[in-house]
Order: sequence, then C-alpha cells, then structure tokens
Amino acid sequence: MKKIHDSAASALDGLLRDDMLIAAGGFGLCGIPELLLQAIKDAGVTNLTFASNNAGVDDFGIGILLATKQVKKMMSSYVGENAEFMRQYLDGELEVEFNPQGTLAERMRAGGAGIPGFYTKTGVGTQIAEGKDHKDFDGETYIMERGIVADLAIVKAWKADDTGNLIFRKTARNFNVPAAMCGKICVAEVEEIVPRGSLDPDHIHLPGVYVHRIVQGEHEKRIEQRTTRKKEDA
Repeated sequence: MKKIHDSAASALDGLLRDDMLIAAGGFGLCGIPELLLQAIKDAGVTNLTFASNNAGVDDFGIGILLATKQVKKMMSSYVGENAEFMRQYLDGELEVEFNPQGTLAERMRAGGAGIPGFYTKTGVGTQIAEGKDHKDFDGETYIMERGIVADLAIVKAWKADDTGNLIFRKTARNFNVPAAMCGKICVAEVEEIVPRGSLDPDHIHLPGVYVHRIVQGEHEKRIEQRTTRKKEDA
C-alpha cells in the first residue's frame, strides 16, 4: 500500500463508506486531523460514528460534519464548546455514548492491543455502569468496558518519515496515539515528512507499523478559548 499521498482526499481514497466507525485523535482543537475531516466532509459519506474525545467547535473539527448531518453517533467524553452538538443531542438527532476520559483512551488502546475488554472502577455506581458486567476484585467492584476497534483511524502528527513513524508535538499527542492504534486502517496528516533514518528511534511516539497512509499539509493554528489580560495587569 502506498504510504505517502499528495492530498487528504487521495489518502482516504477507497477507504470511506457510509456507516463507518472512525476513531479521531485530538483534544479540543489541539492535534485534530483537520485536513482529513474536511476530506470526509467533501466525500459526502453519512451515518458515521466517531470515537473522539470531543467534536471540535461549530465550524472546525468534527463540528463541520455535524453541521452537514453526516454524523449519527458520537462516542465522547466531552460535549462542550459546540452549540450544534448540544442542539442535535437535546433534539434527539444525535446519539451520544458518554465515556469517562481515561476510559475512552483505554478503550482505544485496548482495541489496538487486541484486548477485547477490561475492568475499571471508573463509573461504578453511575449511569455509565448501567447494563455493564460487574465483577469484584480484592473487595472492590469494577465494570467491564469493551475495547474499540474502528474501521478507520485519522490522526494528526508533527513529523513522520516515509515508513510512517510518527512524532507528536507536546500536548498534541493526546488521544492521537490510542486512536491510531485502534484503527484497522490508520491515516495520518503531518506537518513535515523527513527522510528515513532521520528520526531518533527513542523519540518516536507511534511506530510506522500502525500507520498505513500519510499526507503532509498546511494546518490552521486555532485557539479554542483565547484568554488575555490587560497590559497594565500583566
């Protein structure tokens, strides 16, 4: 399979269909695969389920797919910052499966590691636990969570080599690594592609064995919540 592509549309060619489960990296607007999300919008596929910490904002990130009604379900831990997300959920137009943040990350990681399910204390005694298997270990009650295996994973990285080894920049690593791991196919958009052998092996965050296609592009550096002080108070 050709790894390096010249556009997001090319990188997704032949991979998209209706009713897919897509795992998307990112946290807020940090490290989101914006070019691939735009290409998914342009492709027009519908009834999509996204496993993602959140859905961006109304006009950026997964929010652009909510606006076009291409998403039927979100598996998320946070639904703030997106008015259309809230409206669709409250009006019964969008299904939402809430996950504690660490549970969502571990569900992705477990799926990528071939672990079909695991037990966690998080959510015991809350609505999160309803309908899930309960088991006691050493006097404590745990609930079972299923690993996530997505049809497609889309992630955003800082650097890649031509084999798909990825480096993420600081907090932009966030959900990108577990999201990439849990996809049957993983497509990564990156800021820079460097020659093979130029990345220090000790600095690689995700081995290229997980990454099937790469696209390099220009990215918008958005600030989700701009907070400033008056100069005289600084």
